[in-house]
Amino acid sequence: MSVAPDPAEIFERAVAEGERRLDQSLLELVSTSFIAGFTVVFGIVTLGYVHGAAEPLLGEFAEIAGALAFGIAVVFLIVGRTELFTENFFDPTAKAVKSDSWMLSSLFRLWVVTFMFNLLGGGLFALVFSVEGALSAHAAEALRSFAVEFVRRGVFTEFANGVAGGALVALLSFLLAAVNSVRSRITVAYIVGFLLALGPFDHVVVTMLHVFFGVLFGADIGVASFAVMTATVTLGNFVGGLGLVTFTHVTQFKGARKSDS
Repeated sequence: MSVAPDPAEIFERAVAEGERRLDQSLLELVSTSFIAGFTVVFGIVTLGYVHGAAEPLLGEFAEIAGALAFGIAVVFLIVGRTELFTENFFDPTAKAVKSDSWMLSSLFRLWVVTFMFNLLGGGLFALVFSVEGALSAHAAEALRSFAVEFVRRGVFTEFANGVAGGALVALLSFLLAAVNSVRSRITVAYIVGFLLALGPFDHVVVTMLHVFFGVLFGADIGVASFAVMTATVTLGNFVGGLGLVTFTHVTQFKGARKSDS
């Protein structure tokens, strides 16, 4: 039986993974980010199908069925080692801290490219499913309803959910560094994917692709509303992912290093 790593070893693993991510060529980064975007769409479409089919039988419990289906997408992301925005907060920041340099230009490049191509890859793949007849009527209606529900929330709710979602996805990176087997990585990824689709956890890429699907299937959502949601959830993701999770673990590492010196 393998022994669980201590916090210092988890941090060192994160540093190694962060170095790999920061050292990617632009072409590699664009490709892995694009792939992650359309991988998320597999989960959204599956969620729509399961939720739409289950709702007449299960009512509100159809949300749980849909979330169970969406979790597969995060497994695909993690096993495929693709680049998802906010999931790449902890590891690269750990590398920056360990090197005693903020590495702001490298971090900015990583996060901006990831964000842009996550949305581009997911948006283009969503257009494929928008072709008439590509999705069943109940799946299309479920996706349209999700988008309308997102828009009806207030800015403060969107921000709070963005904080929670950013913390959850950044925590995924820490947990992945804490496990030793592929099976454990799959389990952790699936649980986080389930929670991401079920609870009040908004991830800007997942949420915006949800809303985009709704627009494609007839949801009345204006450009201004879409832009405000994107900005609000993104800000929340940074606060939760960097502020609550990443810098907390960085502080833990700094404190442990001082106590050992």
